[in-house]
Amino acid sequence: MPQKTIDFGKYGARGVKGSEAVARKLDELAGGITTPVTARRGLMARLHYLTRTAHARKAAHDAGLTVTDRTLKAWLDGRRSPSKANLERIERAYRTVRRQNVARHLLRRLNASGGTRVEIHPLNQSQVPRPLQRVVEYRTMNVRRWDRIVAAWAAGDDRGLDDAWADTIVDLGSQWGQYEYVTNIGFAA
Repeated sequence: MPQKTIDFGKYGARGVKGSEAVARKLDELAGGITTPVTARRGLMARLHYLTRTAHARKAAHDAGLTVTDRTLKAWLDGRRSPSKANLERIERAYRTVRRQNVARHLLRRLNASGGTRVEIHPLNQSQVPRPLQRVVEYRTMNVRRWDRIVAAWAAGDDRGLDDAWADTIVDLGSQWGQYEYVTNIGFAA
């Protein structure tokens, strides 16, 4: 029975936690504004997204964007520019609100037709000395219930997402521990 990886990368293996790869893919599927927040266009698009309704303003405030209405108006009118710290808060608030807004639709797509096929690309062992390398194959599996995964992703709960993903990959059988770290996880919805 495999155990949790304690000292990942000690011999040169490279990869990311599987739950992190899932979060990246869910962010990609969620879409959104691609222009960086540092560009005027990207900043304005995010601010409009976060301030267009009272519900959006409350969600942005709950997500950490706690500036006054006067400051927001100055940013939107172009009279002032946000500091670097505020740009980071705007980006974080945008990602959080976007995840919450898209989660229900994304969950319905992922759970449709009995689940979604997931491709798991194993960790990169090209830098590991030959005698220490292990055989880890490319795997596919069907994830039928995305509820906990998407809920943790939407809430920004990395620990919860890690636990939900760990409970999901147990379906790989006795080799599940070999897929705790991966190079990529792919799926479409």
